[in-house]
Formats: sequence, C-alpha cells, structure tokens
Amino acid sequence: MLYNGKVSIHYYEEVMNMNTTNFLIIAAIVVYLLAMLAVGFLFSKRTSSSEDFYLGGRKMGPLVTAMSAEASDMSSWLLMGLPGVAYLSGVADAAWTAIGLGVGTWLNWYFVSRKLRRYSQNIGAITVPDFFSKRYHDKSNTLNALAALVIIIFFIPYTASGFAACGKLFNSLFGVDYTTAMIVAALVIVGYTIMGGFGAVSTTDLIQSIVMTVALISVLTYGISNAGGWDAVVDNARSLPGYLSMTASHDVTTGGSVSYSALSIASCLAWGFGYFGMPHILLRFMAIEDEKKLVLSRRIATVWVFIAMAVAITIGIVGLGMTKAGSLEFLEGSTSETIIVRIAGLISGHGILTAILAGVILAGILAATMSTADSQMLAAASSVSQNIVQDFLHIKLNEKQSLIVARITIAAIAILGIFLARDPNSSVFGIVSFAWAGFGGAFGAVMLCALFWKRSNKWGALAGMFAGGATVFIWKYLVRPIGGVWNIYELLPAFFVSLLFIIVVSLLTAAPDAEQIREFEASK
Repeated sequence: MLYNGKVSIHYYEEVMNMNTTNFLIIAAIVVYLLAMLAVGFLFSKRTSSSEDFYLGGRKMGPLVTAMSAEASDMSSWLLMGLPGVAYLSGVADAAWTAIGLGVGTWLNWYFVSRKLRRYSQNIGAITVPDFFSKRYHDKSNTLNALAALVIIIFFIPYTASGFAACGKLFNSLFGVDYTTAMIVAALVIVGYTIMGGFGAVSTTDLIQSIVMTVALISVLTYGISNAGGWDAVVDNARSLPGYLSMTASHDVTTGGSVSYSALSIASCLAWGFGYFGMPHILLRFMAIEDEKKLVLSRRIATVWVFIAMAVAITIGIVGLGMTKAGSLEFLEGSTSETIIVRIAGLISGHGILTAILAGVILAGILAATMSTADSQMLAAASSVSQNIVQDFLHIKLNEKQSLIVARITIAAIAILGIFLARDPNSSVFGIVSFAWAGFGGAFGAVMLCALFWKRSNKWGALAGMFAGGATVFIWKYLVRPIGGVWNIYELLPAFFVSLLFIIVVSLLTAAPDAEQIREFEASK
C-alpha cells in the first residue's frame, strides 16, 4: 500500500507484527525441539547395554510407562487425522473409531500388560519378536525373523505418516517447503532416538503427552469462542444432515447424509484389536520397573486416551463451526487434517503470549508425531539388530556393535519414511489405518494366544502371523475395492483369519513340550 512513494504506517505495522508473531512461534518450536535433543543427550550417558537401549533397563515408572505408551499410540492421528475426519463427515466415523480404540486400550492394559511383563522377564525377552521366539522355543529363529520382518514392513509407512504430518504443519503455516520441513523434523527425531534409546524416547513421550494435552485444551477453548459459543457450534452441526448421528455420516459433496451401516461400525470398532499387536506399545509393558504399578498406569492411560480423543473429535466439529462463522475457509479433502494448524494461526494474532501459545500448540502436533515415530524406529531397530542380525543370521555382535547396527537401522528407516511421505497430499489417517491393521492382523491374535493358550505352538504362531499379515494386503487391495459387504476395515478379517490359522495349525501339530508348559504356568 503506497502513498506518495511511501509505505503506509498501518501496512508497516502489520508486516512487523506478522514477523514478530512468526518469530515467536518458531522460537517456541525451536526451544521444544532443542529440549527433546537435550533429553536424548542426557540419556545417552545412561545407555550402555542393549537392554538399556531397547527397554530402558526395565526401570520405567508408572506415569512414564502410561503416558509414553499412549503418546506413542496416538501419533499425529490424534491432532490431525481424527479432527480432520470429524470436520468433514461428522461424528460417526470418528466416534466409533475412538470407542474401538478406547476399549482396546483398556483391554490391552487389563489383560496383556501384566502377563507380558512377567512372561518376558521370566524368559529373558527384550523385544516382541524375541518374546515370540523364546515363548515357543523356536531354535531356528524363523518366528523371530518373520516377526521382525513384519515390524519393518509396517513401521516404515507408519513412520512416513509422522513425517508427512510435520511437513503439512510447517507448509500450511509458514509456507515452508513441505519436503524441507519433513526432513528437519525427521533429523530431530532420529537425533534423540539414536542418542538415548528407550529411556530418551519414553521421557520425551511423557513431555510430549503434556504438550499435546495443552494443545488440545487451548485449541478447543479458543475455537468455541471464535465460532460464537458452544450453542452456535451445535446449531451448525445440527443443521447438517447426518453430522451428529452415530448411524449416519455427512456427505460433503451432496450436502446430505449417508447411512452408517453395522459393517462400518464393526470396521471402526475393529481398531481396538490393533492394540494387542502394537510392538511400540507392548514394549512399554515389558519395560515397567514393577508389574504391580501397571494398575496405576492402566488408569492413567485409559482416562487420558478417552478424554484426548473426545476433545480431538470436538475440535473437528468446532472447526466447522468456525468455518460457518467466517473465521476459516472450508478445508477440503486431506487439508481438513490441518484444522488445528489453522486455528493455531488465528490464536497467534492476539499478542505476544498468544503467539507463544500458538507455538506450543504446533509443538503439540510435532509431539504427537515424534512420540510415535521415535518409538516405531526404536522397535524396528531392535528387530533388525537383535532378531535378524544376531538371532536369525547368527552374526555375533558385542554390545557396542549391536547399538551401532540399531542406530544405522533407525537412520535407514527414516530415509525410507521420508521417501514414502514425499507426496504432500497423502492422508495421515489413511497411512496410519493401513499400518495399524498390519500389526493388529499379524501380531494381535498371536500375542493373545501366546499369553493365554498354552496349547498354541510355534507352527500355529508362524501360520497365524503370516496369514494375518497377508490378509491385510489381500483385503486392502483385492477384496475391499469390490465394495458392498466386502468394504470392511482390513484389520477385522485379518485378526480372525490369523486366530483361525493359529488354532487349526496348533491342534494339527505337536503339543508344546513340558518346559514350555512350565514357563507358561509360571507366568500366570
């Protein structure tokens, strides 16, 4: 805006305010990232063995265990994927998925955590593939290698979803190149994970869960106010056919509603089965210092998960209310996943303190992403170093060499994740759902049978793991596209196919030996 060759004072002030706001936001994010690296450096001094690197020496307290498990579980899906789904289609899809996840969380903590902690310690297992191998006395380490391969296959796209979320965040807010932002975030995550291992990952996860909580509450409070109050948000949602229904969803393209079938509900609830097979969550159960403290961990984790997901869904609804009020433009397709980013941008324009708060909110999205990616890379690293290189290939490594291989693996997975996430239009929710199905299908039923059915054996576990993992791919790419009754989330059929194979093959092959039965009974 020019007047007689001079820039108007008003325009100059706007530019300066914008620069100041962006500086404060970036400063808050940089401080957060440096803090994560500092934690990694601190724990690097305490990491001297593979058990320290993979399980933190089994010294994790109940609070760290609970919040680390749930922070690594929720990922960027909580702050980007879930609000985005609610924003576009309403309550049904997001709420049924959240219910399935919430119930699955409780069941996993209640039934699996204590027994897995005791069993894994009794047989000296430090990774999930290691547990399967030692549980079934697999001398060939075939089970070990297959489990490790499954982890690598499905963790790479999972990690990619986190990097994609980081790229979207900085691109939508600052206009920073998507690829550059993604690479910087990946370098920080890789940095503190490589340095500090499990202890650093778990401690940063606790910090990240707190930051995520602050982000959710701040965005929700501001969003309701900006949309004209809670009544205005609800009135807008009610005006959209199917938006607030649990048996229908809103169709953005037609403006009408689409019936939400029993099969769709079952598909969403099936997300809960995934918990039984998530290596980065199961490792938290194995790492707690005292199994008696798992009760407190379960309560903390379950309460936090239900509240966090409820708030995330509400933010999506509130975001649409803000669009109705004219505060936000309508967000189409995968851009709906940036709703919290857009709200944070609005928050930042109200002064120095709000700009810092916006930085914390955006750090919360980074936290959600990083807390999952670091756990996944660590689990994958342990699978390569411990389960494939040493157990399956029989290459003997000392502690120092084992840690070097693990760290190289983390770097390699990060590179592959960056490659897969190079498309800025990729859906965070879509990538996560496939990887989640992969672990639930391949590991879920195997883990439950390993812990609770003493007649299960190595051959049944191998058959179930392979059949479950293969079913995920077959159903996703060959069966589900048929549509109709076949349009079921691939985790549901994969879990039950895996369970069927475990039962049938175990009963058709030799029963476990006396030593396996003794170990099973000792871990009750």
